[in-house]
Amino acid sequence: MADRGSGDGAQAVCYLQALIFRGAAMTFAGMNLIAIVSAAVAAFMFGWLWYGLLFGEAWRRAIGWKRTEVQSQSPSPMPFIISFISLLVMACVFSGVLRHTKIELTVANGLITGAFLWLGFVITTIGTNNRFRDAKTALTVIDGGHWLGVLLLQGAILGAFGP
Repeated sequence: MADRGSGDGAQAVCYLQALIFRGAAMTFAGMNLIAIVSAAVAAFMFGWLWYGLLFGEAWRRAIGWKRTEVQSQSPSPMPFIISFISLLVMACVFSGVLRHTKIELTVANGLITGAFLWLGFVITTIGTNNRFRDAKTALTVIDGGHWLGVLLLQGAILGAFGP
């Protein structure tokens, strides 16, 4: 009886690992929740890299903030919380778009779809909004580049996880 129990346990663990690796154990409405959370986390980290290390100073100048203004403010966690929730929603909707179009889920198709979504909806919206508020072109380029990176990264991750 002890052998049978340990064998069944080992089989159950292997089966569970296979399900989790394939994402089958963590799906909702046919969407892979592990892929969605992974895409949101990766996009959040990309934003930290983009605005924190690569283009933080240029972004600050583009929005017209002085260094002293930024240094005197105590940072609120709320923009980061809202950002992460938004990235979760974005990854979830992106996953739904990929599933709805019924294309094969691959890294290449994720990247292509991300680029199309960015071109059709994101950069057009950012460009229009920034022109109406007379924002600097640099802000459109910096923010547009960030969202292109986010959608490409999310598309690659969602495509890599597959069905």
